Amino acid sequence: MKVDDNQLQATPELEDFRHKYTQEGNGKIGRKLLDNYFRSVAHLVSRANLSGNQKLCAIELGCGEGYSTKRLAKMLPTNVILEASEYVEHQIPFAKENNPGLKVTQESVYELQHKNDTFNVVFLLEVLEHLDHPDKALEEISRVIKKDGYLVLGVPREPIWRMLNMVRGAYLKDLGNTPGHLNHWSKQSLVAYIEKHFGPVIEATTPLPWTLVLAKKR
Repeated sequence: MKVDDNQLQATPELEDFRHKYTQEGNGKIGRKLLDNYFRSVAHLVSRANLSGNQKLCAIELGCGEGYSTKRLAKMLPTNVILEASEYVEHQIPFAKENNPGLKVTQESVYELQHKNDTFNVVFLLEVLEHLDHPDKALEEISRVIKKDGYLVLGVPREPIWRMLNMVRGAYLKDLGNTPGHLNHWSKQSLVAYIEKHFGPVIEATTPLPWTLVLAKKR
């Protein structure tokens, strides 16, 4: 199925993603939550056993301005070559500035500009909840991942995410739902969704208020 961008409910080009992984880290509590999040990402990376002499390829899809990319680059073994991509074109210069020397391209998660079996690991952090067709995105991601390759994916954990938004007085008229979030998963429902549309989940972690999974290509 080819996805028609003109028929999508999602409008990432109109949403403000400049705060992604920056405002979340404001204040003592915010920094702790964000550090815990990326500590969990690093744990899942370690479970993928990427270290070795063989050169491996990784990509972060939906990198925004590249703040998460900077963290990923620091946690990956030296034999892993990391690149990134983003759908919203005006975010690309910021991502490149934040990650000098790293390849950053513009592409849709529904139509990745890569050959089959290109990457050993794909990162998709806080993207899936924004998509009209998350199943089609996972299908396309599976195409570009090599046999026995991995997906590291994170989404807000519901209903905790909404509850915490309401506690801080945010998005009350939408019952705490962050603008642009079209999909909502608990830990259990996310694992079931990934296993249905991508492959077996090796491990799932729940750093408050997110769910992160490490999944292997079927």
